[in-house]
Amino acid sequence: MKTKYLISFLILITAGLIFAGVDLRSFTVKSSGGNVVLNWETNSETNLNYFVVLRRTVSGGYVEIGNVYPKNDRNYEYIDQTAFKTSGQVYVYRLKIVDNDGTTSYSGEVTVAHNSATGVKRTWGSIKALFR
Repeated sequence: MKTKYLISFLILITAGLIFAGVDLRSFTVKSSGGNVVLNWETNSETNLNYFVVLRRTVSGGYVEIGNVYPKNDRNYEYIDQTAFKTSGQVYVYRLKIVDNDGTTSYSGEVTVAHNSATGVKRTWGSIKALFR
């Protein structure tokens, strides 16, 4: 009985990925120096308009930090140069997938501990936060 429900669940997930127009092969995030580097790869892209990179802190809501447009090789990289509030900050990222017809879907969440923020970036980030 459990196998029947598991197969049904997997079919629904697969149908959701096909409906969204993107088959996401991998999505990784790593802290690198003062930045956070996101990499993802797709198996296929049907009707894809663009990706929106979303970020949040563990206790916050998502904010849009950038758009990435389709490429022929289906390998993507986005460097988040704005993730620098404090050393050791934990960020959660996900991708919003926007199709040509306006349909949207979301990737799973990926978490990273950002450990290498510089003192200059931390100070500048604090100053910017005062004016938001």
